[in-house]
Amino acid sequence: MPSLPIPMISALVLSFLLIRLWVMDRRHGPLAMLLALCAAQGFIISFAQHYGIPFAQILQPVTASLIPPMAWVAFQATAVRRLAAHDGLHLIGPLVVAGAVVLSRPALDLLIPALFLGYGTFIIWTCLKGSDALPRMRLEAGDLPRLVWQIIGGALILSAASDGVIVLAQLLDMGHLQPWLISIFSSTTLIVVGALTLSGALSSGAVEVDETAPPREADPADTQIMAQLEVLMEQARPYLNPDLTMSQLSRRLRVPVKQLSGAINRVTGENVSRYINAARIAVAQKSLLAGENVTTAMLGSGFNTKSNFNREFLRVSGESPSDWLASNKVMGP
Repeated sequence: MPSLPIPMISALVLSFLLIRLWVMDRRHGPLAMLLALCAAQGFIISFAQHYGIPFAQILQPVTASLIPPMAWVAFQATAVRRLAAHDGLHLIGPLVVAGAVVLSRPALDLLIPALFLGYGTFIIWTCLKGSDALPRMRLEAGDLPRLVWQIIGGALILSAASDGVIVLAQLLDMGHLQPWLISIFSSTTLIVVGALTLSGALSSGAVEVDETAPPREADPADTQIMAQLEVLMEQARPYLNPDLTMSQLSRRLRVPVKQLSGAINRVTGENVSRYINAARIAVAQKSLLAGENVTTAMLGSGFNTKSNFNREFLRVSGESPSDWLASNKVMGP
């Protein structure tokens, strides 16, 4: 009876997800390329490891080496900055791997895990730096996008660790487990990395991290920046744009991202996303008291999803929207 290897099943799942991304979300660019690469790698692993196709065996390490730098480029384009010409330098790693395939295949045992470990660590490390390190993330989405990218980084590191497990199995004279180990670890990595690119939180970037205020106290420059921001918030109400990012605020105020983030943090004790979302919740509360339903109040205050709206409403008011409305109606005249 014909059967499909695990990587092939993963590849088919990722292929369906890729079609969904193109047809339904109309999302392309680095995230779609990362998903397509993960799907292709699943097919290549199946052809190489389970069907013994020579060309796939040669191609497998090269395509594997493309995944970590592609994940990094997608992360940069989504959360940090626009793509630039120097991003092409990330092809150096895969080119070195391609050379090793021809000249020194034993070197692949070090090169490929190093790429996965290095890029996975860089993604996680960047996420931990603070809100000003991720200026392109949407302020509406909370900490979810940062968490998604940390999981992707962790999946890359797990893939690097799997090579150590395979080597250990060989040392313990359990080499017969190698195909299973490759199938399970590679499929897990591909599914996690590929599927998480579909997260709605990554569609336009995400949000600043939840950080504590720096020890330095606010100074006159911070006060001046906040005064300018409050005027902008009152007159232009930028927080009503659900796709608002730190970069957009920075450009409108003509203040560097790091300086703006620090000023908000030191003056209010909150990060940028919480500051913006608090303004949105205030608008939503007024809308609810005016008789609008929860969905209308949510969309009119700058939120795209009910999960983000409910989370932030609970954080700001201590109650769900329906409970808060019931309480305030009771307390009203």
